[in-house]
Amino acid sequence: MNRFFLFLFLLFAFHIQGQAQQKLTLVLPSKSPERVSFGAEKLQQKLRSAGYQVTLVRKDQLKADPSQIRIGIAGDVLVQSITEKSGKEGFVLHKEKGQPWFIKGSDASGALYGCLELASRLQPKLPETLHLTDQPEMVLRGTCIGIQKPYYLPGRTVYEYPYTPETFPWFYDKELWIQYLDMMVENRYNSLYLWNGHPFASLVKLKEYPYAVEVDDATFKKNEEMFRFLTQEADKRGIWVIQMFYNILLSKPFAEKHNLKTQDRERPIMPLMSDYTRKSIAAFVAKYPNVGLLITLGEAMEGVGQDDVDWFTKTIIPGVQDGLKTIGQKTEPPIVLRAHDTDAPRVMKSALPLYKNLYTMAKFNGEALTTYTPRGKWAELHRTLSNIGTVHIENVHILANLEPFRYGSADFVQKSVQAMHNVYGANGLHLYPQASYWDWPYAADATPKRLLQVDRDWIWYQTWARYAWKANRDRAGEVTYWGNELARKYGLPLEKGKAVLEAYEQTGEISPKLLRRYGITDGNRQTLTLGMLMTQLINPWRYGLFTLLYESEAPEGEMIIEYAEKEAKQEKHIGETPIWVAEEVVEHGRNAVRAIDEATPAVTKDQEEFKRLRNDVYAQNAMAQFYADKARAAVAVLRYKYSGKVEDLEKALPLLKSSVAHYAELTKLTKDTYLYANSMQTAQRKIPMRGVNATYKNWYEMLPVFEKELQTFERKIDSLKAHTGVAAQQRMAFKPATVQLTNASYFPVQAGESIYADTLAKIVALTPELKDLKGLKMSKKQQQSERTTLTFRADKPVKLLVGFYNEKNPAYLRAPELETDASANDYGQAEIKISNAIQIEGFPPVHVHAFTFAPGNHTLHLGRGQCVLLGFAEGAQEIPVFDGGLAGNQKNIDWLFE
Repeated sequence: MNRFFLFLFLLFAFHIQGQAQQKLTLVLPSKSPERVSFGAEKLQQKLRSAGYQVTLVRKDQLKADPSQIRIGIAGDVLVQSITEKSGKEGFVLHKEKGQPWFIKGSDASGALYGCLELASRLQPKLPETLHLTDQPEMVLRGTCIGIQKPYYLPGRTVYEYPYTPETFPWFYDKELWIQYLDMMVENRYNSLYLWNGHPFASLVKLKEYPYAVEVDDATFKKNEEMFRFLTQEADKRGIWVIQMFYNILLSKPFAEKHNLKTQDRERPIMPLMSDYTRKSIAAFVAKYPNVGLLITLGEAMEGVGQDDVDWFTKTIIPGVQDGLKTIGQKTEPPIVLRAHDTDAPRVMKSALPLYKNLYTMAKFNGEALTTYTPRGKWAELHRTLSNIGTVHIENVHILANLEPFRYGSADFVQKSVQAMHNVYGANGLHLYPQASYWDWPYAADATPKRLLQVDRDWIWYQTWARYAWKANRDRAGEVTYWGNELARKYGLPLEKGKAVLEAYEQTGEISPKLLRRYGITDGNRQTLTLGMLMTQLINPWRYGLFTLLYESEAPEGEMIIEYAEKEAKQEKHIGETPIWVAEEVVEHGRNAVRAIDEATPAVTKDQEEFKRLRNDVYAQNAMAQFYADKARAAVAVLRYKYSGKVEDLEKALPLLKSSVAHYAELTKLTKDTYLYANSMQTAQRKIPMRGVNATYKNWYEMLPVFEKELQTFERKIDSLKAHTGVAAQQRMAFKPATVQLTNASYFPVQAGESIYADTLAKIVALTPELKDLKGLKMSKKQQQSERTTLTFRADKPVKLLVGFYNEKNPAYLRAPELETDASANDYGQAEIKISNAIQIEGFPPVHVHAFTFAPGNHTLHLGRGQCVLLGFAEGAQEIPVFDGGLAGNQKNIDWLFE
């Protein structure tokens, strides 16, 4: 018996030795593109690590040998015997017994990907035969990195971040870039987007405007070196670098030199601004002709209008063309037009006759991940852009509802990519980091050494890349594929790897369902994982409800307020309901916990990371239960709105108590494991609480808020039971303030008064708090044709109260909206102070916003469109947030929680 085992041992040893000594020759053409050489080097490294002896030679012709791996692109002599063809970036792997290996790329990227594909098939040695032809479905498969921060720099505002070692030390870390670019090429991403408000003043110098540069000479040289390094390293991996910027945004020294603001959405296009921007783009293109540009026309300039068309066709495109002319290049670098806060089809119609190499881009689910069944007006926009004839790119943007927890639902991602093709007609992917976009390169986990997003969120990048390459893959095969990937990562048997996948896919449904049924907005001004206030659930209109979330970025269904109204009227429910979602997310949470616990005892590798993943699963389970009970409580509270029965409120109380208990558990799970919930930590964040100076970014900060909300509700119930007919707290009328304003015409803000100088429209009703103010009587016609501008002086702090009509109509001035306008809170005006505050003959209900000003001289540009200027109030007086109840709706019940 001992001799037999010795024989087996020697046989195995000889087998291993034979494999270790097996020789292979990688053969490349004498002249081959750098991408092909890079792919061959990667393959060589993999083969050597698998025990092969590998040499690399460059010859155009040589005698066939089965130990050869011939690498080339279509037309190369080395691979001309392979007749199979593949599309752009595609490849053919061909191996017959006794014959050489062939890797034939349709182009340099295809040969590169062919090398990577063959390297992935070492299990642990090369198969004896193989016939494979493959190519990507999506033309562009890209990721993005924000060269931005969670906070504003001193003296600056949103998006204004010069490229400096002090602000972005990671930008100058070449090893980190190599790690990230290697991740990209391994996943076959072919585009990298760099997001920054105004990068030009960090990367180019203009002889006409030498003072516009925002960095010192030493930093400028470092930026030049890093940008060249990055673009060169990306190119050899088949990755196209694309620089994004906003419009109109000026460098700070340029703006100060000319007494301008760096950003002012409502100002008209000035020749000076156009010339500066055009020359900046020209200099950038001349310096980096192979770098693409991603343009955001809206947000920092007045959106949707002729200005957008003019800026794109008379400033941006001519700037690119100027740069090409300077260097004598005729090949147009690609320009991507982002369909954000602009009429992209109109802009493209005017631009295509001038410039051909154009792409379009739009957000897939807003700034979140909510559904793989998009519909409505947003879907129509995507289809319109896809049908233009250029490539349309889907932007998986911000992911505000997912952060900070890990996300790896292959099923949800696959269905989302399929929807990009089938519903939107798109053929490109632009992928944001899964969490902590504003805090790149770090994740939010509280660990002794900060985790890198590229490491922590490996499965995020891998899932989207896999389905961008090929979306329609067999579900059973995918479960096995991802089960194996997770099994390898955590040292598990396959079945336990599948259990981890199940946990990912169960939690992967929780945040999308919660936001699309209970949320206020699809933007990063709402941090879903921090919860929501009761008033936000029972009166979302008060918080600036973004209806596109429900109309296009969710399956057909009902909001909580719609569900409650149908219940009261005994009407039939439609589609996905809030109560159904409450039941679903709780079940998802339970199933996820069960699955992750099933895998836990078998983990043998990367145990600390698995503990963090398991804690995420438990945290999302607690979050699901918190929301489910709070949504049920909201429905019960709204039932009281219609019935007037205190018993309905009493039914809500235990549910609200239970939700707070679940939130306490969520707080316990996150207190020592996360640094923050959301990476946007500025005043733009509004829900559940205003995030001023990085406050309310943790669950332990929100728990007292929810506990107080519960205590208030209990007291109000007791008060109602003791004193029938208790109503909302009475508020004081606002005290008017005096300002120096020339040529002003006023009207008393009272019922029966006309609000415009050229119409007879009168106030029908108003909330009493406004009754002492003096409104500014404007011309309706003039407001529609010109930007409303006020120039005034205030000796004391004041607040200007402005009424916005609650209807999307080109005739009406659009209310401040952070989803589309990053400057929408420059004066503290983004929040609706009094919703449904005024009724005016022939007009929709009016929401009141407050613009805050310090003492001094001011000029305010409000843009085109009708609004109601309700006058100035004393700045020291608090403007409470409430619903005036003048929208024809039934009684307001927000006071139950305030």
